[in-house]
Amino acid sequence: MAGLHSQTPEEAETGRDPDGRGHILQMLAAGYAELPEPRLVELARRDPDAFGELYRRTVERIYTYIYYRTGNVADAEDLTARTFHQALSNIHRYTDQGVPFIAWLYRIAHNLVANHHRSRSRWRTTPLDDLELTGKPAENPERAAEANERKQALWSAIRRQPEDRQRLLILKFADRLSNEEIGQLMGRTESSIKSLYFRTLKALKADLEARGW
Repeated sequence: MAGLHSQTPEEAETGRDPDGRGHILQMLAAGYAELPEPRLVELARRDPDAFGELYRRTVERIYTYIYYRTGNVADAEDLTARTFHQALSNIHRYTDQGVPFIAWLYRIAHNLVANHHRSRSRWRTTPLDDLELTGKPAENPERAAEANERKQALWSAIRRQPEDRQRLLILKFADRLSNEEIGQLMGRTESSIKSLYFRTLKALKADLEARGW
């Protein structure tokens, strides 16, 4: 008797398998990149490949967020891996509440980072110098040095801000999220984020002016 995956000459020539399952699986795998997020999340509850597509779509933003919250690559890589491991283990508990799936991932990442800092009993050292809020340095060495000095003063002022304001700036300038997206992640309305952003910039300006900038 022919085996389950035996093929007729016609099937071999066309590359089809007799029961069609391999072809269907290939189509599903190829189609994951085109699926809308809600459908992909639904599939990811039982299909690791679907979760892999969610990972591909979100890992860079989650890593960037954690990196600027922890200050070094090793911690960022470890906590990013733990974020997605926890997400995969608990995806059956995820419920769509009208916000992007990444909001749930950010919440997991935020909690892991908070636990990370508590366990080390230290405040984070964030390499905010890497953010390009002030643009690229000028080619002229003197201007470049002056620009770098201004940048360092700005980062110092940012570090003196409350945690929610620092988090807002990381999400806006490192992850380049919109006010609406930041609001979803921080549990605030878009107008509240706009107001917080305005107050943050005002506080930064006052801080810098008080220090001679």
